[in-house]
Amino acid sequence: MKHQRILTMFLPNLLILVTILIHSTTLTIAQEVEDESEFDYIKESKKGPSRWGELKKEWASCKNGKLQSPIDLSSHRVRIVTNLGKLKKYYKPQNATIKNRGHDIEVKWEGDAGSININGTEFFLHQCHWHSPSEHTINGRRYDMELHMVHESPKINGKSKIAVIGLLYKIGRPDPVLTKLSKYIKSMIDNEAERSIGVIDPSDIKFGSKKYYRYRGSLTVPPCTEGVIWTINKKIRRVSRDQMELLREAVHDHAEKNARPVQFLNRREIQLYGPKRKE
Repeated sequence: MKHQRILTMFLPNLLILVTILIHSTTLTIAQEVEDESEFDYIKESKKGPSRWGELKKEWASCKNGKLQSPIDLSSHRVRIVTNLGKLKKYYKPQNATIKNRGHDIEVKWEGDAGSININGTEFFLHQCHWHSPSEHTINGRRYDMELHMVHESPKINGKSKIAVIGLLYKIGRPDPVLTKLSKYIKSMIDNEAERSIGVIDPSDIKFGSKKYYRYRGSLTVPPCTEGVIWTINKKIRRVSRDQMELLREAVHDHAEKNARPVQFLNRREIQLYGPKRKE
């Protein structure tokens, strides 16, 4: 009976502790604004990209930040580095959900979908989403679409790091991953409910090249948090016009073209990993 009384006394506190622990593992990128009504992509809008940093004090980095993304990956700014090493991916199939966030379509893995290794640190994959047209440009050229695969490192002293892999696309043959997801995306048109889509293997997202750009930047949506490690694959992938237009149709009118304008480089170094061996 004594043990039961003690358990009864401590059970509420135990439940609170469990809740805290669960939320402490919440993805740092959950800082990305989910309520798309708070901002938009219309150039002259009062909630457009040029005004993001004025809408909330928590979004000040969108205006005042010095390490903002996206950027132009211009050849004359790039330094070729051979010792960065091949990007190490350890992805595995995992249950996922799809959600129309109003400003983009997001696929989110529910459990451990694997990781990438950057400079000895493991970054675990949590979600991916699409921007059309591309946010990053290469020598001033903006491509038709960009996929972001968002990863987070384990927390140290309550803080974690974010790493994003970006893939650029131009119009061509259909993308196999979007072919699999198209029926779900169609069902998400103007519907922001989240639904399960079963097991999705991140390895099905093909990079196509060992070469990649690397730089330090930020989230490309409010609150524009800085310190993000960006890896942009050099290979330009293919997506069909129908697939791109489906992604645009699914989101709200103000996000049909959901690409943030290119930001100032501010003397940041852009590295280009080029393996010594010919690919």
